[in-house]
Amino acid sequence: MNRTEALAQLTATGQPFELTEVVQYGDTCRAFLNAPVSLRQLYDDARSDAEFIVYEDERLTFEDAWQRAAALAALLQAHGVGKGDRVAISMRNYPEWIIGFMATTSLGGIAVAMNALWQAEEMAYALRDAEPKVLLADAERVHTLQQIDERPADLVVFAVRMPALPEGIISLDEALTPFTGAAMPAAQIDPEDDATIFYTSGSTGFPKGAVSCQRNILSALLSWELDYAARALELGLDASPATVQPATLLAVPLFHATGSHAVYLSSYRAQRRVVCMYKWDVAQAAHIIAEERISSVVAPAAMTGDLVRYARDHGGDLSSLLTVGGGGAPRAPEQVRSIASTFANALPNTGWGMTETNAIGTGIGGEDYLAHPESSGRTSAVLDLRVVDDTGQPLPANTRGELQVRGTSVIRGYWRRPDANAETFDGRWLRTGDVAYLDDAGYLYIVDRIKDLVIRGGENIGCGAVEAALLEHPEVREASVYAVPDERLGEEVGTTVFAGDFADADALRAFLSERLARFEVPRHIHFAGGPLPRTASGKILKRQLRDEAIARLEPQSLASS
Repeated sequence: MNRTEALAQLTATGQPFELTEVVQYGDTCRAFLNAPVSLRQLYDDARSDAEFIVYEDERLTFEDAWQRAAALAALLQAHGVGKGDRVAISMRNYPEWIIGFMATTSLGGIAVAMNALWQAEEMAYALRDAEPKVLLADAERVHTLQQIDERPADLVVFAVRMPALPEGIISLDEALTPFTGAAMPAAQIDPEDDATIFYTSGSTGFPKGAVSCQRNILSALLSWELDYAARALELGLDASPATVQPATLLAVPLFHATGSHAVYLSSYRAQRRVVCMYKWDVAQAAHIIAEERISSVVAPAAMTGDLVRYARDHGGDLSSLLTVGGGGAPRAPEQVRSIASTFANALPNTGWGMTETNAIGTGIGGEDYLAHPESSGRTSAVLDLRVVDDTGQPLPANTRGELQVRGTSVIRGYWRRPDANAETFDGRWLRTGDVAYLDDAGYLYIVDRIKDLVIRGGENIGCGAVEAALLEHPEVREASVYAVPDERLGEEVGTTVFAGDFADADALRAFLSERLARFEVPRHIHFAGGPLPRTASGKILKRQLRDEAIARLEPQSLASS
C-alpha cells in the first residue's frame, strides 16, 4: 500500500480521520469531521490519572493540569478576561506556561505567546500590539517588564516563581488560593474563534502576530496523527496504542509552534508524558532521556545534532528513543543518516511548516527520510501546496519557484496588520518566501529563501531589524546583515558595516545587546574600509557581501563553539 492509498483509506467515510469540507475564513477547505470542536474539548477529553507534565521534581497528571487550569481560568475571569480577550504568557518552559495556555483558551480567550528571549523594547511592542488584559510572567521576564518606561497602565501582571515581588506585581500562587477547587467557567467556543497569537519575525521591523483559530490548531494536531497512522498502514506496522506510556522531551521553547504544537499540544490525545527542560543542555537531556525513558524528541537540527555527538562521545542508555524529530530548520543529510546509525531504536523524522501554518506542511520519517534526506516530505492531507513563478502562475514539477500553501491550518492573518496580510496572502494562498520545488512524487525540496531572514537554530531573525539597530550606533554609517552558514545552528548572523575608523566588534555587540535579543546579535562582524557596494539603483549588494564573508571565514570558524 502506498501513502495515497493509506490516506484514502484512513480519511474515508466512517473512519476516525474522515475528512469533510468546511468554509473557513470564507474559503472552502478540508477538515477532520471528528476533531474536537475546541481546544477546551481537547483538554477535557484527555483528563486522566496518567502523568502529563514533569518539571524537575514536579509531576502533574492530566487531571491535575485540568484542575489547575480551571482555577486559573476562574481567576482570569474575575479580572475581566472573556471570549476574545488576550492573555500574554512570557516565561521559560515552566508548568505554569501550559496551565496558563489551557486556562486562557478554555475561556475562549486568546493566548499570546511572547518570546522569552526578547529585550524590553520587543516586549513593549508586543504589549502595545496585542493589548492583553493579563500578563503571566516569570522572574526574568518581570525584570524585563520593569525596564519598559511606559507599560500599559491597566495591565494585570501575575508572577510565577518569583519570591521578591516588585511593586504592582501579583504572586500567581497567592492570587489562585481563593479559586482552588473552582470548576472550569462556562464558555461557548466555536471552531473559527481566535485562539492564539504567536509572534514571528519578518524581514523588517517588529515581529508580526500570527492569529490562529481553534480549528487551525486542532487540524495541525490531527494531521500529525493521520500521518503517523498512514505511515504505519503503508509499512504494515502495528499502530495500536503502546502498552507503556509514551514520553517526550520538551527541550524547545513553548513560545515557538514546534514546542507548543508538535511537542506539548499533540500530547493530549496521545496521553503522552511531557518532560520540560528550562533550557537546552545536551548532557542533562541525555540524563533525562535515560531516567524518564523518553520515546521522542522534537527539536531543531542544532539540538538533535548535539544529541548525536553526545551519544557517540559519551554513550549512555538512550535505547528508549523511537523517534528523533526535526523542525524549525533543515537537517544536513549526514545528520539524518547519523540519527539512524547512532541510536539503537530511533529513526529520524522531520517536516516543513511555519508559524503561519501552525507548524504543519509536509512530513517525512523513517526509511522514507533516509531515502530522501534532502526532502521535507509530502504534504498534509488538509493542505495544498503549489510552486509559482514571479507572476504567480503555477509551475510544473521539478521547477523552482516560490512555495505557497493554503488550507485548514493556515492562520487567519496577522494581528492588526492589513499591510502584512496584503503582502503575504494571494487570496487564501500564503506566500511562504521559500524557494522550492516539488518532484514528480510530491516530495518537497526547500532550496533558498526570498525573505530577508536568518534562520538560526529555528529562530527567525529579520535582517532589517538588525540593520536598524546597527545604524543606531553613532559610528555606523552603513550596514548589511545576512546569513552565514553554521555547522551546528544552520545559519548565524553576519554583518558588514562601514563605520569610518571605528572597528571595535566587541563594543558594537555590547551596544546591540541593549537593543536586540541575544540570538539576534551578529556573531560575524566585518568592518569595511569604505562605503558598501551598491547597485545602480542604490541598493546594497547584500549577496556579494555575504559571498565575501563566507570566503573570508575558514570552515572551522563557521562551527559554533
